[in-house]
Amino acid sequence: MVEIDFDKTGGLVPAIAQDAATGEVLMLAYMNREAWEKTLATGKATYYSRGRKTLWLKGETSGHVQLVKEIRVDCDNDTILLKVEQLGGAACHTGHKSCFFRKVTGDGGLETVGAPVFDPKEVYKK
Repeated sequence: MVEIDFDKTGGLVPAIAQDAATGEVLMLAYMNREAWEKTLATGKATYYSRGRKTLWLKGETSGHVQLVKEIRVDCDNDTILLKVEQLGGAACHTGHKSCFFRKVTGDGGLETVGAPVFDPKEVYKK
């Protein structure tokens, strides 16, 4: 059984979610030991919310769950790569497919790439 080194990084490790079919990086989140074990047990990506200080099942509110297809661990056992099937077509709470929908321009500004897949006001009722 792989041992993730949660101690080295203060209890949280980075977890990258990547579209299993296309290879597109969807998001970066963090896992603690409990989120890791829950992900392994359920096959659904579960993260630790640093802001809310609690476990967070991706898609619990939106329905945009991440089904884990493959897990990779880096050479230091302190970063996790989840290859996922992203249900609902979007990983980002802004409605974009990927959280990395902004590109830095030559003048140091930001340019939005692509349009949202869903309206977050409708999905999150905010």
